[in-house]
Amino acid sequence: MTLAHWCILIGGLMPLLWTGIAKFTGPRKLSPSANKAPRQFLETVTGVQQRAHWAQQNAFEAFPIFAAGVLVAQQAGAEQASINLLAVSWVVLRLIYGFVYLADIGLLRTLVWGGALASAVGLFLIAV
Repeated sequence: MTLAHWCILIGGLMPLLWTGIAKFTGPRKLSPSANKAPRQFLETVTGVQQRAHWAQQNAFEAFPIFAAGVLVAQQAGAEQASINLLAVSWVVLRLIYGFVYLADIGLLRTLVWGGALASAVGLFLIAV
């Protein structure tokens, strides 16, 4: 398994980090009774918990193009070192994105989001 494959696994699990912060930190924590309707619970959180929930949603949205990019680049026979570099860049930028989201720094969040998107698109471009 390549480093880029491990990055796919990390990217697929990354939303769990943000949902854990949304559900189990801050003034309101998900209780066993609230776990019967966790989406309803998450609609009621505010502040950092709310931003963590939004980061979780965005992580789910960003993942498919990244995973597909890794697989397309590998199937096309692109240089593995380049694939690994772009995959690691995507993971690092997405982690930074989440923490910047929690810190509520909008402009930096947008810039980091763009860098991660560029990494994912780069995977397709090196497959050409």
